[in-house]
Amino acid sequence: MFYQISYWFFKLKLSQPSENAINYWIDTNAVNKLEYALIHGNYKTRQLAAEALEFVGQPSSIPVLLVAIDDKIQNVSIAALNTLERLGTKDELIKSIIRKRFNWVKNLRDKEERQKSAKVKKHNIYRWERTSKKSFEMVKERLKRPIR
Repeated sequence: MFYQISYWFFKLKLSQPSENAINYWIDTNAVNKLEYALIHGNYKTRQLAAEALEFVGQPSSIPVLLVAIDDKIQNVSIAALNTLERLGTKDELIKSIIRKRFNWVKNLRDKEERQKSAKVKKHNIYRWERTSKKSFEMVKERLKRPIR
């Protein structure tokens, strides 16, 4: 009863469902509530709902999961990809989409790692090569020359 009330509060946009509510929806096989949470929840609720749909295992939720792949939060899209992969669909189109998306996520992670390593290398400036020191040395040399 309590989780039904929390679902209505969620539908009225007054609150977000808790992890316990989502676990209850898994136990009762409430696929429609999980799909609604995947579409309309905040990022944490969407991620929990995508992971929960993996345990319910209904092929009717595949279109909602395909939409969730394009989520702007990377954890939600990865959870949707994992759920689609574990549902084990026979459709070749879905398998190719999953494969391409996993490659996309791998490329994103590799790019982030390269950027982090480049930041470390970027700041290796030797103190004796700073421009302010070079200009100071140049002024000192000019002052040593005789005036014409």
